Amino acid sequence: MDIGFIGLGNMGRPMARRLIEAGHSLVVYDTRNDATAPLVALGARLASSPQDVADRVETVMASLPEPHVVTKVAAGEGGVIHGKRVKRFIDLSTTGSRVATEIAAMLAKKNIVQIDAPVSGGVAGAEKGTLAVMVSGPSAEVALVKDALAVFGKVFVIGEKPGMGQTMKLANNVLSACNMAASCEAVVLAAKSGIDPKVAVDVMNAGSGRNSATSDKWPREMLPRTFNWGFATALMTKDVRLALAEMKDLDVPHDIMDAVGRAWETCIAEIGPDKDFTTIIQPVEKRGGITVKGGVT
Repeated sequence: MDIGFIGLGNMGRPMARRLIEAGHSLVVYDTRNDATAPLVALGARLASSPQDVADRVETVMASLPEPHVVTKVAAGEGGVIHGKRVKRFIDLSTTGSRVATEIAAMLAKKNIVQIDAPVSGGVAGAEKGTLAVMVSGPSAEVALVKDALAVFGKVFVIGEKPGMGQTMKLANNVLSACNMAASCEAVVLAAKSGIDPKVAVDVMNAGSGRNSATSDKWPREMLPRTFNWGFATALMTKDVRLALAEMKDLDVPHDIMDAVGRAWETCIAEIGPDKDFTTIIQPVEKRGGITVKGGVT
């Protein structure tokens, strides 16, 4: 299948590579030459703009960091909407349902179908092809691209309404954000009382407290203090903000997520937007007066 791929960052680059390895023909674009070069070396063709990508292929995928960037790439000057060949725009980013609906309406005026396909599973999942891909869009169009999306991992068809895939992604990510924030306070509690943090995490993973933070992030990045999961604090905070906005729009209770949101806002303010999101432990450590490692310090 001829596919355009826009956005070759931490997530986009391994996903694009997997498409090439699966036998798909790619036209790629990114604002950074160092991002496109490895894909071109694997056989991808280089485009000069999002519009140039959409001039060459019928199916364009995008993996981008922020909703306003997705809007610009999809419908702005020099964007996908102005392409001569494009028939469908697959958004692998996390934008929220409001932006997805707006982009879908703009593209529809040019007879271009938007398919939401946000992904979850981190850089490791993108590398291994084990992501969860949450797809919404017209069933006939989804059927045409489902095999290509399956290169990234397990495809879940959420529905046909624009934005449904985005809402599912936000529901997933805000729960992940909650696990991260809550586990930090729980492990600091254990450490401050004199329990070895590694033992505490092992017990949690053998008991009812087990979650994606304790089973993955703590052993790999937080206990060894490498803080290199590959997902920035700014991106997680953005997802939490988007989820809270949708909760309010839909009149859904959000008392717990308000507290989670404050934890992430504190992290981004104190540690910085570009730091890895596993650094959320550091403001909790500061307030608790203890540094959490494999042993109490």
